[in-house]
Amino acid sequence: MDAADRSRGTRPRPTTGPLNIAYEAVDRHLGTPRADQVAVRWLRPLADPVSLTYAELAASAGRFADVLTGLGVRPGTRVCVLLGRCPDLYTVIVGAWKAGCVVVPLFPAFGPEPVRERITLAEAEVVVTTAALHRRRVAPVRAALGSLRHVLLTDTEPAASAEPAASEAGVVDLPAAMAVADPRFEAVRTDSEDVALLHFTSGTTGRPKGAIHVHGAVLAHRETAARALDLRGGDIYWCTADPGWVTGMSYGVIAPLALGATVISDQAEFDARRWYEILSAERVAVWYTAPTALRMLRRRGDELPAGCDLSHLRLVASVGEPLDAAVVRWGEQVLGRPVHDTWWQTETGAIMIAADPAEPVRPGSMGRPLPDVEATVLARGPDGRARVTDGAVEPAGTDEVGELALRAGWPSMFRGYWGDPARYEKAFAGGWYLSGDLARRDADGYY
Repeated sequence: MDAADRSRGTRPRPTTGPLNIAYEAVDRHLGTPRADQVAVRWLRPLADPVSLTYAELAASAGRFADVLTGLGVRPGTRVCVLLGRCPDLYTVIVGAWKAGCVVVPLFPAFGPEPVRERITLAEAEVVVTTAALHRRRVAPVRAALGSLRHVLLTDTEPAASAEPAASEAGVVDLPAAMAVADPRFEAVRTDSEDVALLHFTSGTTGRPKGAIHVHGAVLAHRETAARALDLRGGDIYWCTADPGWVTGMSYGVIAPLALGATVISDQAEFDARRWYEILSAERVAVWYTAPTALRMLRRRGDELPAGCDLSHLRLVASVGEPLDAAVVRWGEQVLGRPVHDTWWQTETGAIMIAADPAEPVRPGSMGRPLPDVEATVLARGPDGRARVTDGAVEPAGTDEVGELALRAGWPSMFRGYWGDPARYEKAFAGGWYLSGDLARRDADGYY
């Protein structure tokens, strides 16, 4: 890779000027009719739903930001969020951005060792979690977490079942602290290129990679959700992905709030009957889920449960793995809508290739690149990856399987791997980001 190509490979076209995701996703709705609209509606298996309006979310996020600054937490500090799907999750994430901090989502099903590894790699000073998750995931490795200064607990456990977490150094009773905090906290002035998110990959093949994303990526989240998911302000929207992963963050938190939608958040695990009930009772308009979940629903049968009304469901989309043609056709037959595929990665930050909502779905195809996204398929070498010769790559032929690549420079492109610049450089060649995924492109430009 020559100097010019290296520059194109690692320096995205930046958005410029002050920008903060918390403002774009929540605060900008204040003073508008959207302020009193439900932002998040949390569903629980054995209790009534809990709803937060945009105004209430802004106030609770402001209190959390005030708590952070009161603890001496400064902008740029990494804040690990180890929470399940609950209202506190949205308060903490938005509040951390208000305080200018970097959000590090952690999947709550991780064991203590993956949690320790990610907190250590991120050099995080703050972890926000529940008392139960703290006891099971953080406390066993706390002695090895040299950077960790504060553990903020969103709840408490009965004394009989809990360890004395409150007596542990640095543990904060978050509800008590927020009760006396100021809800009018104004978002810290951050630049569009300031780091907002540190997303760790699964780490199934070696050390987890921490993909760096900036505040300016919110513009791509909002635009791609509108284009690829047909998501609009006022929609009832359900993304089933956990916010501990990039899909649940980009399209379960950021994009729908930035567009002014109402986000459905379900605490329960997958259950076919429950999912149909949610789609029907909550009148979901746009549903973003995974092919595995759709295949599990398909195994339930080709008829909707009695009383299930999906007439309001405008679009169904999937992400995370290849979507087989049979599921697309099943969606059209049973759900009343074909399933639209989308392709993107932790590193891309936003949807790159998708089936256009305005065009007929081609079963078996994930669609075409979104506007301003340039994609290609590169010829493979003996190792199965793109063949790179003296920094140059070559395109594969039509309908030839090769490595899917993107022209570097899209706005939501990751800005690096945390603490590993060499690994970042290896992800690019000839001005292209090498995705590692295999694909083929047909004569009509569909992937």
